[in-house]
Amino acid sequence: MSAVGASFWAGLPFGPGVKVLAHDVNGLAGLDKPAGVLSHPNQKSDQPKALLDAHYALDGEFYQWKDAAGSDRKLWLLNRLDSATSGVILVAASAELANEIRAQFKRKQVKKVYHALVFGTPAKSVESWRDLLAVEKRGGQIRTAAQSGHMPAECLASAVRSGRQQPKLTLIKLEPRTGRSHQLRVQCAKRHLPIVGDQTYGDFTRNRAFAKQAGTKRLFLHSSETSFLYEWRSREFQFTARAALPSEFEQSL
Repeated sequence: MSAVGASFWAGLPFGPGVKVLAHDVNGLAGLDKPAGVLSHPNQKSDQPKALLDAHYALDGEFYQWKDAAGSDRKLWLLNRLDSATSGVILVAASAELANEIRAQFKRKQVKKVYHALVFGTPAKSVESWRDLLAVEKRGGQIRTAAQSGHMPAECLASAVRSGRQQPKLTLIKLEPRTGRSHQLRVQCAKRHLPIVGDQTYGDFTRNRAFAKQAGTKRLFLHSSETSFLYEWRSREFQFTARAALPSEFEQSL
């Protein structure tokens, strides 16, 4: 495959508010996914609110559509974010490259940084969180618990800044070493630091009060940065994509 330039990325049928953060000549890109946008549609009616307004092949994990010239196009999804989570999500313009980057994830060679706004204040400014999680999938829904599990979950948590208002809010940086479903949300909740706006694991009473005051019900969890080295056709490449913290995080502190 020849070098993939800016014109390819400019021609994608992006979903609402989705934009390109970074891309390289091999066809790897990091996109900025707003909160509320799906990583991929589960059915045709979901397409307008997904990362791309295009058909998604669940078995191959790629989007497909026809460009302005009528040519068939595909874009492979490399990771997922919950629809309520905003920030960096990776895609690739070829199946071969997609397989290589997915292997990087499996080898745990991808560094990810998240930011979350939580109720409360961490006991220490920097902590290493280690838990054994239980993940259950039922009826298309995923639920994760921090009790009686067998799946190791590890994350480095650092306090960034606390707000002055009550109830006390703290912006924290989360650097997961593992990638379990809903891991960060559950690990925060276990430590009595529920993420603001978390409708599954959070503090429902405080969520309602916050939403009424701030005028937003979003989940305050954001994928800020993804970076890694990868080898491609006998050369080594460094890739980094960063998504700025949404304005509502700063406005809420």
